[in-house]
Amino acid sequence: MTTAVPLRRRILSGECLFGTFLNLGSIQAAEVCARAGLDWVLVDLEHGAGTEADLLPQLAAIAGTGTAALVRVEEGTRLRIGRALDLGADGVMVPQVSTVGDAQDVARWVRFPPAGSRGVALFTRGLAYGSGGHESVDSRNDQVVGIVQIESRQAVDAAATMAATEGIDVLFVGPADLSHALGIRGQIDHADFDAAIRTVADAARANGKVAGIMLWKPEDAARYAALGYTFFSLSTDGALLNAAIRASLQAGRGAIESL
Repeated sequence: MTTAVPLRRRILSGECLFGTFLNLGSIQAAEVCARAGLDWVLVDLEHGAGTEADLLPQLAAIAGTGTAALVRVEEGTRLRIGRALDLGADGVMVPQVSTVGDAQDVARWVRFPPAGSRGVALFTRGLAYGSGGHESVDSRNDQVVGIVQIESRQAVDAAATMAATEGIDVLFVGPADLSHALGIRGQIDHADFDAAIRTVADAARANGKVAGIMLWKPEDAARYAALGYTFFSLSTDGALLNAAIRASLQAGRGAIESL
């Protein structure tokens, strides 16, 4: 684990936490973001430019920065989840989880027996190459973060039973996918979207879990926090870079034009 206080403990304590998705597949971008004061960063293997071959270098760059390293796997399978954790991720996010059965599979695959069915291999980066012995699997089970994404109407309807699943810590809303699934593409101020995110927040709160969401604008954090959301993504590294360059370019041109 990379943080003095494990991320899972901070999540379940209700602390408001901010991170960003790493979509560029860049080792340097991963380290820059991890050193910027974020609580977590997430290497995105679903939509990001990097592949599993790029995962270990990014996790190594994040290590020691004080920022937790999460991974969004390509899909919710035992192999994808286990590989990310064996390489040292502090937790995983699984996209397109729609049923309680899906959530239960994720919960099993992120934890070692008897709590789950993750394969036990001690000589991995995720278990410090066996330095803690067999007993280290217990502490790792306590610390690993399990996040499922709520991206469909079916997932919203199943939110309460998913949140009740032991080992699922965060219900994370993907606004783009969810708004498309609801037939209101991109309309995150629509009443149907509002009802859906309230359902997710209520389900998480009722089961002692956490609701999270991708922020399209930083100031939207206040809206979601008022509903009970505490786990926030500040866009992606690529989108933030794009916004910063455009803002700097506009400011530079504006300064010259004002002469």
